Amino acid sequence: MKQHLTGGLFAVAATLLFARAVLADAAIEIRPFERGSWQMIRQAHAGRPTLVHFWGVTCGPCKVELPELGRFAKAHPDINVVMIDADLVPNTPAAVRAMVSQAGLASTENWVFGDTFTERLRYEIDPKWQGDIPRTVLIGKDGSMKTIEGSAEILSLENWAASERKK
Repeated sequence: MKQHLTGGLFAVAATLLFARAVLADAAIEIRPFERGSWQMIRQAHAGRPTLVHFWGVTCGPCKVELPELGRFAKAHPDINVVMIDADLVPNTPAAVRAMVSQAGLASTENWVFGDTFTERLRYEIDPKWQGDIPRTVLIGKDGSMKTIEGSAEILSLENWAASERKK
């Protein structure tokens, strides 16, 4: 009887923890990135250093890089971090929420390409961008932009953050 009761309590506790994780993921706001969103992001973060990271659920290097960016965001609350799922494969909001949550990026601003005409969205960001991810755009307090194609080295991000603090 005691063993049965203990097993039942364990099952209830596990269920409650799982439900809490699901509810926390559901609370993560995912905005649709559509025409004009890039300018909205630039205007909303004007005057503050901002890291904008383009990634995808199906992107292998992104899966490695996201937890590193989560640690970076936590260590640098003075840097705005914006995550944009720019995957060519449409992703469910649940998959996007799960990845940003697991990576420690739940408190960042999260977007997902919301237009199937992705070329138009990419063109607004950078007319030369062909869609490769991961891609990071560092926007300085002064509005200057630096693009990192491929995985961003954390040391480079640290150096950029330090230089932005000096401005």
